[in-house]
Amino acid sequence: MDARAMHALELGKVLACLAGFAVSEPGSRACLALRPLRAPDSAGLSAKLRREAEIFEQGRIFLLRCEARLAPFADMEPFLRFAALPRAVPDIDDLFALRDLLIQGKEKIEAMRTDPAATENWPLWLDRCAGLPQPARCVSALSRCLADDGRIRDEATPELARVRDELRSLHRQCMRKVKDYAAEYNILHFLQDSFMTLSSDRYVLPLKTDFKGRLQGIIHDYSQTGETCYFEPLFLVEVNNRLQNLKREEREEERKILEYLGGLVREDLPGVRAVYEFLVDLDLLCARSALADCYAGRMAEFSGDRGLFLREARHPLLALAASPARRKALEDFAQSRGQDPGFGSDASVRTAVPSDIELPPDRRALIISGGNAGGKTVCLKTVGLIALMGLCALPVPVAAGSVLPPWDEVHAFIGDEQNLEDSVSTFTAQIAHLGRIWQGLSGRSLILLDEFGAGTDPAQGAALAQALVDCLLESGAVLVAATHFPALKAYALSTPGVRAASVLFDPESKKPLFRLAYDQVGASRALDVAREHGLPEEILRRAEQYLLLGGEDGSALVERLNALEVSRGREIEALRRERLSLADKERKLREDFDSERSRVFDQLRKEAQTVLKDWKAARVSHKMALKELARMRASLSGTRGMEDGPARPQVDFSVLSARQKIRYVPLKREGVILAVDERKKRVQLDFAGVSLWAESSDIELLPEAAERQPAAPVRVFPSFGPLSLDLRGERADTAVSGLERFLDRAVLGGREEIEIVHGRGTGVLRREVHSFLKNSPLVRAFRVAPEDRGGDGMTIVELK
Repeated sequence: MDARAMHALELGKVLACLAGFAVSEPGSRACLALRPLRAPDSAGLSAKLRREAEIFEQGRIFLLRCEARLAPFADMEPFLRFAALPRAVPDIDDLFALRDLLIQGKEKIEAMRTDPAATENWPLWLDRCAGLPQPARCVSALSRCLADDGRIRDEATPELARVRDELRSLHRQCMRKVKDYAAEYNILHFLQDSFMTLSSDRYVLPLKTDFKGRLQGIIHDYSQTGETCYFEPLFLVEVNNRLQNLKREEREEERKILEYLGGLVREDLPGVRAVYEFLVDLDLLCARSALADCYAGRMAEFSGDRGLFLREARHPLLALAASPARRKALEDFAQSRGQDPGFGSDASVRTAVPSDIELPPDRRALIISGGNAGGKTVCLKTVGLIALMGLCALPVPVAAGSVLPPWDEVHAFIGDEQNLEDSVSTFTAQIAHLGRIWQGLSGRSLILLDEFGAGTDPAQGAALAQALVDCLLESGAVLVAATHFPALKAYALSTPGVRAASVLFDPESKKPLFRLAYDQVGASRALDVAREHGLPEEILRRAEQYLLLGGEDGSALVERLNALEVSRGREIEALRRERLSLADKERKLREDFDSERSRVFDQLRKEAQTVLKDWKAARVSHKMALKELARMRASLSGTRGMEDGPARPQVDFSVLSARQKIRYVPLKREGVILAVDERKKRVQLDFAGVSLWAESSDIELLPEAAERQPAAPVRVFPSFGPLSLDLRGERADTAVSGLERFLDRAVLGGREEIEIVHGRGTGVLRREVHSFLKNSPLVRAFRVAPEDRGGDGMTIVELK
């Protein structure tokens, strides 16, 4: 990738912002090292980018679902290189940092592996975790030997525990001897402090300098003021000698432990490095996710045959400018390197205006014209920077549906490149760079030209620009250019494969709108821009006179086109806002309706349960209960009508057939037709063994059956049939429980007779059913069915 283009398009600033979101130094370094992906062909590059997008999206799901946050971790690269050396003894600080890193890596890997939705939500990360070598021995040893305060634990080895126990015992012995000595000889007023201290790893007393000749012992040092000398009494000499021996033994034992841990790290070095690299990649993922959150970014889609379509694209740096998170990230990143973040506390914040940038697959060049400060260069930089960021697998500020060709080269001719020391002008610098890259241009190249040829004679510059576009079209490269040349504007309107566009200005205020209008050209508006920026009016009047004398002012027509496009855009925007408003109103109405429907149904359910309890408790008669339930059903019909919206068309009974599926609206379930009573306009439906008769107003055809012709003759029943319950195959206790619920529903439905199918078998189930029916207050009578209806395998029940 052309480094000159990455510099001109300011990819480095985006990477610096990304690095500011990383929590570790290696993570920041990985952010800054990102470069556009490469592949031998477009298909391979598209596949690479699709995989990177999947890795990002799956990783982001993990971060959101598990609320995973990385704690800062140290840069372990120098330590890992050192640990690979034979007989290397690591420092305890390095091992402590490695312990924290490995523990954090283990936690994150376990979180990815053990989540129930891991296989579905982040399979690529799960595959990586499965392939990671686990430095289990190293993690266990470091956790056992190193304490949270960064010291080696006493229990790391038995010998270290013995030595440290002796040291603590020796300290207590010294304290006791000093206390006894001070009390016996009354020397407390000789001391600066009433406690013992250490000097040169020996226990000493802080003696006032004026009394140093009063006691026998050794003076090891003086304080900075000279008022205190650190005095070792003779009775402590032997104890301090023992202390020195124990300290030496402690250091030797600690060195043995460090050597042992260093050997374990060396043996598990592949696993340690894999976990370290995993955390660095996870830090990079967190930084990319934070970058996306700053401007609601998404991964770009790349396709070789769909052209260039950027929906609601914003320049990434402008989109980041208003983000407080981005500002803090840049400040932290600059502070960590001792640099100036590049903006003051009162820096103005610019808002990035979304714009659609479109180049269909049958066009290879987009030529943008229009007034100065209208956003032409920003448009070029937006395309180039979004392309570079997409190739770096970074989220970009575009809307859904955006697509980019898989370019492998981006070349930008933007800005002033003159160099006085090398005698290079802007024009010659552009020509020289174009000559260097010309042979390598192909259909996978993107060229960005900002006013190419403007640094020379206008006629020759325009001719050179047109010739360049011709040759680029022949090479297959994609070109996005900005120009003020009238000849190049006309060329864009008339040449196949080239598309014209112009930046729009508000017709009244003359302010730029930072949007593009396609298939038209724009006026340069140099005089309006000069007036807005304070050029004296006298100069502007003379310029207008010279323009009229030249007879080349065609701006009136272009202004009219600009005004029409702005008006059209405003109408479209107004319609879009109205559509969103109506959708929002519809959503609120639906929410209110669902809430009210739930409330009404809950209230009716509670009232029905109350009526049923009163009836069971004999507080109301059977007739009164049925009357009250009928009243509630009548009130529910109004609510049901609200739910269904417009009245449903009546079902044509001629198209109904046996075994046909149909929808029962009150239960919102599909049932199978058992029989049809055409005279009374109702059908008998079966729901997994439970049958009922449904009125014509409560049924509707399924969509796939609405146009189907009857496939079987219809069985017509002249009378209302009984409700049936099939208990065959059920355990006795389960059957009785289901029978009780079934009786309640039958009574609520106003049934007078039901059928209980229990089968013949051994007769146990029939006896249990009859026993229950005898004691039920809902049953008036029951009898075994006649042989033509099932005999003793069925019981017919009459309800009260």
